[in-house]
Amino acid sequence: MIVTIDGPAGAGKSSAARELARRLGFRFLDTGAMYRAVTLVAKQRGLDLADADRLAQMVRDIHVDLDGDRVLVDGRDVTKEIRTFDITTSIQYAADNPDVRAQLVAWQRAAAGNADVVTEGRDQATVVFPHAQCKIFLTADEDERARRRYRDLVTRGEHVTFDEVLAAQHIRDERDRTRPVGALKMDDDAIEVSTNGLTPEEVVARLEEIVRSKR
Repeated sequence: MIVTIDGPAGAGKSSAARELARRLGFRFLDTGAMYRAVTLVAKQRGLDLADADRLAQMVRDIHVDLDGDRVLVDGRDVTKEIRTFDITTSIQYAADNPDVRAQLVAWQRAAAGNADVVTEGRDQATVVFPHAQCKIFLTADEDERARRRYRDLVTRGEHVTFDEVLAAQHIRDERDRTRPVGALKMDDDAIEVSTNGLTPEEVVARLEEIVRSKR
């Protein structure tokens, strides 16, 4: 069974999807981590992120694996390095690149294989797994999402202001919605779940209820 969880940045997709997968005994795929990993490697190699051809070539020369909660690039653990504000605000170059997206979609489908999977991202229901048995669109108000992202970054030791996070999120939301390929949108047969005012436990409980009703 494939369960897709799509939605905007800061809606709580990763943490909810990870816990949902644990409860169900499914594999968890954090597809956004793949785009972050690509962005990290490009920056470390000094590539011009706006050079679409070179970025696409680099992706063909590396491999990103999702190993449980770890993100590996050619076997190197980059789990912590990809979660910085700098990577978050640079990810659009990889996300907007059709050739990069095509490669990552192939990795994501291969990672799912024939397993039971909970996968989260922006285009999981619409592009990567259009025939998934259960599609969820997780969302929350803009300010609420920014507050969550801000708290997470501060906890990680980042020196950012709430206004910076909110502004960056607004830009990212617009890019996600207008991207020419893999744009963020709710699939016709997806179930929308708002996380406003809900605890993480309440969110996961609601998602689990939805998934079990589809089995």
